[in-house]
Amino acid sequence: MITAIVFVKADVARIPEVAEAIAALEGISEVYSVTGGIDLIALVRVRNHDEIAAVVADRLNKVPGVSETETHIAFRAYSKHDLESAFSIGLD
Repeated sequence: MITAIVFVKADVARIPEVAEAIAALEGISEVYSVTGGIDLIALVRVRNHDEIAAVVADRLNKVPGVSETETHIAFRAYSKHDLESAFSIGLD
């Protein structure tokens, strides 16, 4: 599995709609609204590098309201967050 992190600049008035449209794309696992110089961060999880191009260049960049993207390909993960165990605390 290949993971890419995509920084997205979007039309400020349309950030929620842009985020929802990006989240609905095949290959996108998560989209976060963030503070700072960018508006959204999208996580792409695909099987090969060609699919990153298809997701980012062919689909994400064409979402109305997206003005700019910057893609970073992850090559190693140093930690894993286990959401299931975090939410099960105290439920025994």
